[in-house]
Amino acid sequence: MLHDPILLVGGAGFVGRQTAQHLRKHFPDVPLLIGGRNLARAEEAAAEIGNARGVAVDLAKPDLGLGDQPVSALALFFKEDSLGSLRFAQSRGSPISAFLSGIHELAPEVAAHMLSASSTPVVLGAEWLVGATTIPALEAAKAFGTIDDVRVSAIIDENDIGGPATYADMERLTKMMPAALSIENGAYVWRTGEEVQTEVTAVDGTTMPGELLSPNDVLILAEATKAPNVAFRLAIGESSSRRSGEPLSTEIIVELSGKSHDGAALKSAQAVVHSGGQMPLTGMGVAMLLERLAGLSGEPVAAGLYFPPSCCRQKII
Repeated sequence: MLHDPILLVGGAGFVGRQTAQHLRKHFPDVPLLIGGRNLARAEEAAAEIGNARGVAVDLAKPDLGLGDQPVSALALFFKEDSLGSLRFAQSRGSPISAFLSGIHELAPEVAAHMLSASSTPVVLGAEWLVGATTIPALEAAKAFGTIDDVRVSAIIDENDIGGPATYADMERLTKMMPAALSIENGAYVWRTGEEVQTEVTAVDGTTMPGELLSPNDVLILAEATKAPNVAFRLAIGESSSRRSGEPLSTEIIVELSGKSHDGAALKSAQAVVHSGGQMPLTGMGVAMLLERLAGLSGEPVAAGLYFPPSCCRQKII
């Protein structure tokens, strides 16, 4: 079956290549467009992936410099302030997922969607590693009748920052974000300054200095579980695997406490650990979203504003 290509804007980067490789493995016949400002780099990545073409993307142009090229779905892998990719997707009716807007930065995307709500599906994908946190947390929550506390701790190895765009985004999220959101006794609270300082316990029991952070997981888990206390903490340093002499890894520890369906006290703790670091998990999450958005599996996704969990089943507007 003929299929319009999937456009990966920033597809030559670390996460973009991981996404492309996942798509190529599972859907070898679906063409990909590897878009970027550096055409030579995009073409190099396209040749490496196969059944892909590198294209120069100009975010200042309404057609992104692609002319009449049809696109079945689009993913954006870096923070874009102009909303050029979103407007392009809306004008074509092409589903889009954007991944690098923090909670305090959602207003432009939400406003653009509200003014053109029937045009296309828009996925706000700025969860921690695009579903690697929320999906296992929501699965674990099924064992609970009520949940009082949700605590997520993420650890990135200091050697796992990635390329320049990824490093710049990490700096923006951890240094430039004005405050960190947490849910405390049912209230949405923004913490700043010393109030964001905390500790994170790695899977090997090592305590590491960390900070409160507010990816979209905080919003999703608070609403989905109705827990009155939700917090997300991030530490950057030596991962447990590297302390034991193994290659670096990324860690996500999800802790839930509350009551079971029969009213007994219940606690749950689980960890997601990937020996390849943060990039493979993120790339896999993006690929799974594009699989749905491009119509490669499952029912078509209706126009709307979505979070990633359950492959776009959780529509928010």
